[in-house]
Amino acid sequence: MTLGYERHPAVHHLSLVIASGSLVAVVGPNGAGKSTLIKALAGRLDPIGGWIEGLDPQRVAWLAQQAGIDRSFPISVRDFVMLGLWHEVRALGRYTAGHRQACKAALTEVGLLGFERRGIDSLSGGQWQRALFARLILQDAPVVLLDEPFAAIDQRTTEELLALLHRWVARGKTVVAVLHDLAQVRAHFPQTLLLAREPIAWGATADVLTPANWQRALHM
Repeated sequence: MTLGYERHPAVHHLSLVIASGSLVAVVGPNGAGKSTLIKALAGRLDPIGGWIEGLDPQRVAWLAQQAGIDRSFPISVRDFVMLGLWHEVRALGRYTAGHRQACKAALTEVGLLGFERRGIDSLSGGQWQRALFARLILQDAPVVLLDEPFAAIDQRTTEELLALLHRWVARGKTVVAVLHDLAQVRAHFPQTLLLAREPIAWGATADVLTPANWQRALHM
């Protein structure tokens, strides 16, 4: 597969299979094409060449980088999280008692119970990321794509959200996350793709994150 913008390749020579139920990290230097790959997997960017199989864009949950999300919109935490149910209620639908209970359960799971009526603009960085993960819970998609989900948030929130990822995978979900903390990757992600505009290495994390592979990625 080749990915790019206005016919200019950003990622090329990429060919791999991600098994259902995998927990995968995507790492690489700045400008390596990591976010571009996540956008393509989310169905937001068509390949220039090649193809993606096995993904239904309607059943993929995608969490972009925090910098790309506008938090000034006047909406409560509860209403924001309930947007994760869009695939069920659509524009003319109604939230049921079951939906509201699911929202409460999601907020409880991410540690935000009691924040329902607060505006999203009042949340700290860690609380905001918890709200985003609660929305992902309600989306209940079999594939979850995360772009730098733990950037600029506190350690406790990071640890609790990492534990949530492990629970998702234990339930059969597939999680692919762009990350920059290699120690975090080694500790929590069994598989890794090292990208530098083309794949440098793909497979078991211990085999991928070697000094030689990383130096090759930096050179490219």
